[in-house]
Amino acid sequence: MPGVPHARLGGWGNAMMDPMATTPAVSLSVVMPAHNEEGYLEGSAREVVAELDARRSGGSLTTVQVIVVENGSTDHTTAIGRRLEAELDMLTMISLDQANYGAALRAGFLQATGDIVVNFDVDYYDFAFLDRAIALIADPDAGADIVVGSKRGEGAEDTRAWHRRLVTATFSTVLRLGFGLHVSDTHGMKAMARASVLPLVHQCRQGTDLFDTELVLRAERGGRRVIETPVRVEEKRPSRSPIAGRVARTLWGLAKLRISIGRP
Repeated sequence: MPGVPHARLGGWGNAMMDPMATTPAVSLSVVMPAHNEEGYLEGSAREVVAELDARRSGGSLTTVQVIVVENGSTDHTTAIGRRLEAELDMLTMISLDQANYGAALRAGFLQATGDIVVNFDVDYYDFAFLDRAIALIADPDAGADIVVGSKRGEGAEDTRAWHRRLVTATFSTVLRLGFGLHVSDTHGMKAMARASVLPLVHQCRQGTDLFDTELVLRAERGGRRVIETPVRVEEKRPSRSPIAGRVARTLWGLAKLRISIGRP
């Protein structure tokens, strides 16, 4: 599908997009949460570092920082991350005691120093999305504060199993009707203008599955410009946690979020 960034769960896209040719050079931080990722972390981290280093060498990025946020791993993820940190100049790793995806995103953002902060998962990232998102944030005419890689927007492709698509659709509908969310997705890849979004990160209280949802909601309500660009999602491995457990946990989290931020 021409012009559509492609993101794959467990796979990689590598198309460079035209907007980067005219986008002013920016500094970039990439945050990658990692929990029990011994099978994916090394290959993914090296791929991301190589792609970003090529962009830095080409002049589209001034400085690059890759932050791996290990959280509560019980396998060899921590050891792999420390070894990569020693080998790769642009990569650093921080560790959290408990497995908590939202806390990992928050910790990574707070340590980030780039003008733009992007969150990638170890098994879900895409460089075409990265290029497009940087252009939308750096372009004063677009003026985006957050760019969401949407699995549900016009032009997106979600090839995951039907029950996972159903959960995503239901979650998005709840956010639209119950919270007044305007974009069609909050999970997955996002690029953010650090200076604009940092105050909101400090306000967010949700962790685990809902940190990024709360952040996007607060951004919309705080007058930031949140836009989305479509991605293609192809699942390469089973979900890391049972859907039933995630649904129950998310519903309880949404109830608490409703109390904390209220209706639109």
